[in-house]
Amino acid sequence: MWKKLALAFCLGASAMAAQAADTAVTPAVEKTVRAAIASFGPGVHIESIAAAPIPGFYRVIASGQMVYVSADGKYMLNGDLVDIASRHSLNDDAWAGFRKAQLATVPAAQRIVYAPAHPKTTLTVFTDVNCGFCRKLHEHIDDFMKAGIAVEYLAWPREGVTTTAGRPTPTYTEMVSVWCAADRKSAFTAAKQGTAPKAATCNNPVKAQYELGERLGVNGTPAIFTPDGRQLGGYVTAADVLDDLRKHPLGGS
Repeated sequence: MWKKLALAFCLGASAMAAQAADTAVTPAVEKTVRAAIASFGPGVHIESIAAAPIPGFYRVIASGQMVYVSADGKYMLNGDLVDIASRHSLNDDAWAGFRKAQLATVPAAQRIVYAPAHPKTTLTVFTDVNCGFCRKLHEHIDDFMKAGIAVEYLAWPREGVTTTAGRPTPTYTEMVSVWCAADRKSAFTAAKQGTAPKAATCNNPVKAQYELGERLGVNGTPAIFTPDGRQLGGYVTAADVLDDLRKHPLGGS
């Protein structure tokens, strides 16, 4: 069976690539795809629609998920799209581009930044002040600085922003207090060590950063992203980051 599938793929690969490249997202197709996604519920927010490498399908990023929808709106594929020749995930490439663009919209002033003088690379980390692995990562922040790795934290309270009763969650409230502290970095480090910050409120980005994380598919903390939008996963060491940087040099392939 697999030999037959491989032969069929080889015979159809060129035509498939050409057809996918020529497939534009026309207003009619966009309307159909949007209607198909909307049928899953009113809370599904579409971030982007683009032609997929599969003829007749379109790649949709919506509410932190990536799916492929047929042009007629009748079919949806939910899974990893892999280029068989390279064994490479095309989902990963699409996610990286989307995440890079979205993360670039967050001003440095809204992040909690730890950076050496001349960083080799910069990580964006969605964090929760009460999560065990987030605390463990921050315990080694000096290792990242010595290795030339900047770490820029964004808020992602795992409890969410509000409870089922509509009240602010305790973690959200604590993280707002951190982001509103006069000395944000000191309050952040203290919170990571288990000392709750002095209650404070202000015009803050915690809710917006939480919602951004949801759009990027974040479902736990720490969620760590490289400058090119790739997700490194959860807890990593400075040595892990340097090893990844050797494999994926900035500006390289």
